[in-house]
Amino acid sequence: MQESNQKSEINIQDQKIQQNANLSIWEALIPVVALIGMLAYNVYVFGDDALSGSNQFVLLLGGTVAALVGFKNKVSYKLMMDEVAENIKSTSSAILILLMVGALAGTWLISGIIPSMIYYGLQILNPTIFLAACLIICAVISVATGSSWTTAATVGIALIGISDALGISLGMTAGAVLSGAYFGDKMSPMSDTTNLAPAMAGTDLFTHIRYMTYTTIPTFIVTLIVFIVLGFTQTSTGNANTAEMLADIEKAFHITPWLFIVPIIVIALIVKKTPPLIALLAGTILGGIFALIFQPHVVAQIAGVKPENLSFNAAYKGIMKAITVKTSVATENEVLKDLFTAGGMVKMLNTIWLILCAMVFGGIMDAIGALAKISSFMLNLFDSVFGLFASTVCTCIGLNVTASDQYLALVVPGKMYAKAYKDKGLAPENLSRTLEDSGTVTSVLIPWNTCGAYHSGVLGVPVVDYAFYAVFNWLSPFMTLIFAAFRIKIRQIIKK
Repeated sequence: MQESNQKSEINIQDQKIQQNANLSIWEALIPVVALIGMLAYNVYVFGDDALSGSNQFVLLLGGTVAALVGFKNKVSYKLMMDEVAENIKSTSSAILILLMVGALAGTWLISGIIPSMIYYGLQILNPTIFLAACLIICAVISVATGSSWTTAATVGIALIGISDALGISLGMTAGAVLSGAYFGDKMSPMSDTTNLAPAMAGTDLFTHIRYMTYTTIPTFIVTLIVFIVLGFTQTSTGNANTAEMLADIEKAFHITPWLFIVPIIVIALIVKKTPPLIALLAGTILGGIFALIFQPHVVAQIAGVKPENLSFNAAYKGIMKAITVKTSVATENEVLKDLFTAGGMVKMLNTIWLILCAMVFGGIMDAIGALAKISSFMLNLFDSVFGLFASTVCTCIGLNVTASDQYLALVVPGKMYAKAYKDKGLAPENLSRTLEDSGTVTSVLIPWNTCGAYHSGVLGVPVVDYAFYAVFNWLSPFMTLIFAAFRIKIRQIIKK
């Protein structure tokens, strides 16, 4: 039995993988092929709106195909539903964390924490270090928010505008923005993918993050060096004036370094290995308190009252709205409107819905013995440890290309390969790290993937223009393969 320093937040590794001697490898692959085909068509039809619900239903249809294969091979309906229930139970912590992430984003907006990060970050820009600054600013903001999408839609848009004024390549700027944004998407404990990958692999959140640093930090350093070099090759042809933007931020919020006390406390709790839910809850509550101290006028606006009429009930209403539903802080600056908007807990419901439907598909695949059959086949096909890592990388990238969704590029390989890694004596954090290094970051490089379509639309830069400059994104899978090839930081399972 595996022994770890901290109990897994999502105990997927405790679930028994069902065996089915009657099932052939071709039958096991039927639901996977059907799911990929249906998802590819669905994204083709719905585009960016596929995540609003249709992808989720397609996952249920994929589960239906798996169930039909199971019925053919004499698997009972009860066993399938039991496995689905077990799968959903195993993600309960991840679901609660996602809800708390939405709550945290809301209070960190109305308290001025995120706007202050933008405010101080924008002041360090100059043409020579602009690209490197883009990378660092977006990395900091995405770590704080846990969302590459939010980072691109807020400060990313502002940086693209400044880049245009400076005459710097928009492709380079978008590459720097997305490299930084996906650094945080990988490393932030508030990121849904950072929670999803260890959930699928069977390790805990903070072990996953610590283990990712071995490949992520070198990749980020190489990326930073590349953009520093590129910065010295740029010749500015325009003048960027951020004064108006900074003034509009100051007009909407009281900006002060004291606001950084909250993220510092949350980071300290994380370093001390505080359970994620407790750390995020503390950050949410502190964000609400700091909102009342530093931004009472914002709280009043959210509550729908005048600042002088801010009572206890109105303050309670304003903070609770920021925690639970979509809220916006008034501004006349078009660039800042997206920045001054937070989705609250309700914003996370689509991701939670996707996870639940993915667990239905995964549970039925477990019950009919398909995952065990596929894992066994992959073990025979890739006998070496490096081959197993390489096949994981290829599967994740392949799903980003065919299924067009980064969540599925984590969920399907995570469930498929968990047993294979365990059979090789490899700790589950090897799998969770590889999922993020190849599944999370490469999604933005595929034009028809939901992430590629979203970011190219938001930034106004085609994928083909920024893909080469998104160094962090395409270098990450190569880095994880280099570590696997030379057996660097490949952790073994500790036996009792």
